Amino acid sequence: MIRRCATLVVVTLASIGLPRLLHAQSPDTAAVAATATTAAFPVKLSGYVTASYTYSTNDNGGTIAGRLYDTRHDQFMFNAAKIVLAKPVETSSLSAGFQVDALLGTNGTAFQASGLGLGTLGDVTQALVTLNVPTGKDRYIQFKAGKSPTLMGLEVIEDVANPNLSIGNQFIFVENTTNTGVGSDLKFGPTVDAEVRVINGWDLLTDNNTKKSFMGRLGFTPDAKTGFSVLGYVGPEQPLAIDPSGSNQRYGGEALLSRKLAGSVALTAQFDAGKEQHAAPSGNDASWWAGGVWLTSDITPKIGVALRGDYVDDKQGARSIGFFTGTAPAADLAHKFGSGTVTLNIRSWENALVRPEIRYDRSNLPVFGGKKDQVSFGLGVSYIY
Repeated sequence: MIRRCATLVVVTLASIGLPRLLHAQSPDTAAVAATATTAAFPVKLSGYVTASYTYSTNDNGGTIAGRLYDTRHDQFMFNAAKIVLAKPVETSSLSAGFQVDALLGTNGTAFQASGLGLGTLGDVTQALVTLNVPTGKDRYIQFKAGKSPTLMGLEVIEDVANPNLSIGNQFIFVENTTNTGVGSDLKFGPTVDAEVRVINGWDLLTDNNTKKSFMGRLGFTPDAKTGFSVLGYVGPEQPLAIDPSGSNQRYGGEALLSRKLAGSVALTAQFDAGKEQHAAPSGNDASWWAGGVWLTSDITPKIGVALRGDYVDDKQGARSIGFFTGTAPAADLAHKFGSGTVTLNIRSWENALVRPEIRYDRSNLPVFGGKKDQVSFGLGVSYIY
């Protein structure tokens, strides 16, 4: 029942029957759109295809600064063709399963894990084996091994499962994307669950040092309308060439609250804070915090609206300036930036999602093609199967 409290907010997408498999953080409770089955080995197939177009008021040499997927100004993009093969586990019995997610297109290359080496083709965002051990009614322990999406944040890798078309600043700058390692999911009952991971590092297939990183999440669902989770992480993320002893730790936490309000209206709030030893350009410690709010609602049975506002305070500029400018800063420089986004989710066509969007970005530094702000207009079209 509980997998992540963030799933409460995606009400604007629910009416077209989006596979929960597309929520990469929920591989084992997934419902899929199509199934290929043999008598002894049932395998479920799902996925989607996305294309998009974005126009920005700041033409930064043909690119849009600070973006992850919608990076090209005034160009049509083939964002994603995702194929998911999965054998879900049966949580009430001793069972085993797997999930493999292949993501082709520009979205897949945006966060490719270091060490995978797929070039410009895309990414295998998940390749995970799950062993389920039931421990009672509505209770189980699952042991996991392989590569899987992060436990952090509301937004996920799959653009069609997010409330908005574009990816928010918290996903890009204060979260990791994938974990490679081992872990366990624990269901304590209908209202409490937990997840723990021991991983090679943030977005790493092969460890870049000799020590592991840790991430854990504890979730609560006190009632059918409310979900709350807290998450913490710690571990060395700097390569041996920079930190031979592996003593420079990155650590932080996250709180995520979702609440269904009247009718189809849902509200989600996310807060992140982190610190990394000796990671600032000056060699001092780097620290950051970020907050985001999402409000979603259905205007009609086939049209939903999603509002997002986010803010990041990157106190030394270590998390963000290099991403915006393409050049790492030479000295500590406080970078404060945020965005406001309005997205329509149009579901007039069966299995299709059409999303026009307008977004405003603002920074205290001239990182948007020499300016401190920019407005962008986007349109995404997806087919989900």
